[in-house]
Amino acid sequence: MNAGFWRGRRVFVTGHTGFKGGWLSLWLHSLGAEVHGYALHPPTQPCLFDSCGIAGMLASHTVADVRDAAALREAMRSARPEVVLHLAAQPLVRASYRDAAGTFATNVLGTVHLLEAVRACADVRAVVSVTSDKCYENDGRRGPYAEGDPMGGHDPYSASKGCAELVTASYARSFLAAAGVGVATARAGNVIGGGDWSEDRLVPDAIRAAARGEPLEVRSPGATRPWQHVLEPLSGYLLLAEALCERPSVAAGAWNFGPDLEDVRPVSWVLDALCTLVPGASWHAGTASGPHEAALLSLDSSKARAQLGWSPTWTLREAIERTAEWHARWRPRTDMSAFTRSQVEAFRSARQRAGSAG
Repeated sequence: MNAGFWRGRRVFVTGHTGFKGGWLSLWLHSLGAEVHGYALHPPTQPCLFDSCGIAGMLASHTVADVRDAAALREAMRSARPEVVLHLAAQPLVRASYRDAAGTFATNVLGTVHLLEAVRACADVRAVVSVTSDKCYENDGRRGPYAEGDPMGGHDPYSASKGCAELVTASYARSFLAAAGVGVATARAGNVIGGGDWSEDRLVPDAIRAAARGEPLEVRSPGATRPWQHVLEPLSGYLLLAEALCERPSVAAGAWNFGPDLEDVRPVSWVLDALCTLVPGASWHAGTASGPHEAALLSLDSSKARAQLGWSPTWTLREAIERTAEWHARWRPRTDMSAFTRSQVEAFRSARQRAGSAG
């Protein structure tokens, strides 16, 4: 990333109290950006947002819902951002089965509200709308998926992200490109990292089970996903935003940010690696069935490699090690900001050694 680009730049981040949004806000602050956040209260306790004192890093911190169009428009008008990074979402597949209507309202209509607010804000030059690797029509047999493959989604979460892709493309073509705003969508793999306490996510569930002294019961140990450390896609979002400001017609559109194919691994592999690093962690295959989830998913990120100079930095094993290290350091009421920043700096240094952009 170009620190000079971000220094003093006004950035509006939705979903900044969440796991990915918290890491992104901390990183932007370390780059010298003026970060304005818009989100609900942190979705879990404990949470990265509180553990790292991210509220104190923000130029403004608006607690509100993306389903509230008026509040979102007013927050953006007040912040006058040049770059908008849209991460606010209902992010969980199983939760989307419990509340399908709420998932569509947040992920689809919330994106509409975000883009309407952008239309009313003359300062915006670039928008990165974060969707998901699950936006593709997944038949369970093929992959890796490239940006031109059809949108789809069996479950409400996946379908909502496919819809958000279509909404964003429509607003870009109908309104924003002509206004000189660069608009792109970003699709990442399954992220892991320190400070994630979300429900129904593999690594947080395993760490919680280990703390209770219990083995983790796993529904689908053979399910295969494109696992990556949270900093991997975030580095892609930042590079993409820079490119949208500098060459919007080239950077506009959809982008995948996924791991190398050797890090597309089954759940069992991830858990076996994690169990060697987390004291007391263990797992076993369960017998209970759950709602439909895709058995196989992988991403083709060759476009980001060729046009943005982006590539994965940490292997999956390194990502698991960094995640376990973060949680080993964490204690209640301990300020984890410095250690989290040290992981960001370690990631940036590894990227520079590897010769990647940023």
